[in-house]
Amino acid sequence: MAEIVGAFVSSHTPQLKLGLDLWDSHGERDRRNQLLLGKDSEYHSYEDLLAAADPGLEAELTSEVWADKYQRARKNLAELNRRLTEARPDVALIIGDDQAELFQEEGKPMFAQFIGDELFSEHEHEGDDGSATGTVTRVRHRVQSELNARVLDTLIDAEFDVMVFSEQPGGRSLGHAFVFPYEHMELDADLPMVPIFVNTYFPPNVPSPRRAYRLGQTIARAVESWEQDARVAVIASGGLSHFVVDEDLDRRFLEAIATNDQDALFSLDRKQLRSGTSELLNWIAAAGSATGLKPTVLEYIAGYRTPAGTGCGLGTAYWT
Repeated sequence: MAEIVGAFVSSHTPQLKLGLDLWDSHGERDRRNQLLLGKDSEYHSYEDLLAAADPGLEAELTSEVWADKYQRARKNLAELNRRLTEARPDVALIIGDDQAELFQEEGKPMFAQFIGDELFSEHEHEGDDGSATGTVTRVRHRVQSELNARVLDTLIDAEFDVMVFSEQPGGRSLGHAFVFPYEHMELDADLPMVPIFVNTYFPPNVPSPRRAYRLGQTIARAVESWEQDARVAVIASGGLSHFVVDEDLDRRFLEAIATNDQDALFSLDRKQLRSGTSELLNWIAAAGSATGLKPTVLEYIAGYRTPAGTGCGLGTAYWT
């Protein structure tokens, strides 16, 4: 019988995966942004956020602090990757959100599954100066069709309304939430996936935390009912709070993850789960899939990149 051998979650912000240069350049982008989503779930100008920010944040913005935080975040990701490698998965079941990468104005399903044999992602190469070269590499990602079908049937039996598709809409590339585990979590490129698409990002049809947790529980039942002798790793990514760092929200959330406090997870204010912060729902779904496993939360890092408090919370966790 198949089994879930672990669940593995991480932030996937460019501040974690693409190096220290992004802390400064994304900070400059924040300064130019006309509207940024604040902790109160309302949009504000950068100037208004700056006026209301703690002056002490200036101490978070030195090159030494940034380097220390980045190195610690990379160390945590390396530990997560080590745990994932140790789990020796045969299949990666990836729970992720689509940010208008596949699904655009023609429709954004709350839940979706791909029922073809493979998906592709495209990657544009950059020159030494960071400019686009015009050269694009297409990477193919094989789908574990048998487990994929088992998950779909189980979700439908559990009264989840799942949209299915057999071709990538508009021929568009698979989104970063699904590519991140292969590019930054050291998954073997040939490891087959089961991709579960969750609309965390675009209201109004965003699932509640309770619904996301139940999704994970139902996925676990599907895996456990699969007759194959297979080791399945559940992987999710995204969050934590951004584009204004909310340390209180992040720390409360990670404490709930660490203690499997379902009531705390379910009580999260849905108004706060907007923009990139909405990807906490991916973590919650992973938590639901791993209720019989032990959670471990690695160090939380508040990735401030401007004195207005913009940036991203960085975190990793795993269940084994």
